[in-house]
Amino acid sequence: MKFCSLYSGSSGNSIFVGSEKAKILIDAGLPGKKIDEALKQIGQNPSELDGIFITHEHIDHIKGVGVLSRKYDIPIYAPQDTWVEMERTIGKIKEHNIKVMDRRSVVSIKDIEVKSFIIPHDAAAPVGYTINLNDKRASVATDFGTFTKEIEDNIKDSDVILIESNYNPGMLDFGPYPYSLKQRIKEAYGHLSNEDCGEAIVKILKNGLGKNIILGHLSNTNNTPELAELTVRDILTANGIKVGSDLDLSLANRHNPVSYTHLRAHETLSD
Repeated sequence: MKFCSLYSGSSGNSIFVGSEKAKILIDAGLPGKKIDEALKQIGQNPSELDGIFITHEHIDHIKGVGVLSRKYDIPIYAPQDTWVEMERTIGKIKEHNIKVMDRRSVVSIKDIEVKSFIIPHDAAAPVGYTINLNDKRASVATDFGTFTKEIEDNIKDSDVILIESNYNPGMLDFGPYPYSLKQRIKEAYGHLSNEDCGEAIVKILKNGLGKNIILGHLSNTNNTPELAELTVRDILTANGIKVGSDLDLSLANRHNPVSYTHLRAHETLSD
């Protein structure tokens, strides 16, 4: 399995996951041209995509999905309520490419299985995804304000996990956002802080070390990559977890694809 964050952040999100037979995107939150460029940069042909799975209807997750679907005849998978909310934004989609799925479901795409699970966020029907290929598993869980038992149960056995580390509370409190938006971000259905992300990773690692953790969906206004990584590292260290030996820790990039993570049977390698 190949896993690559193409873009991750409040300005747009898209993740590529591929196997020998199947190639999918999770979200397409930048212009179609940008996602085209990113896929070609990592050696992938956009016309070979087998599907785009949507986490929720916010623009930083769906901006390019309509263009890509129309250009390359790609199916789009999303819950019914998400379809209702995003249809007016993404434009007309061919009937055979409208794939409605339950918030808790398993979709088979050639040799991979894509499992959806419910996350708490202020959207119509937000979900996270876990992708299974033989004995390897990768998960994407961003845009949630509370690390629930359902999220934990669905991602804890994954070999690679892209998890939200959205904001620093001090930067948010003293930053430029209006009070109402600050409160929305901090609510149970908002976003996950760096500290909460670190504590969530500690819970995940109780199920086994050796995982590849990627911090994603960082706010451009209320966070920095250095602060997110330092905060999470400090929490892991305080819990006796060593970065580099007990787990691999990296950050998704806002503007460019990060290096592939290759998941092969019985081993995890990072290029």
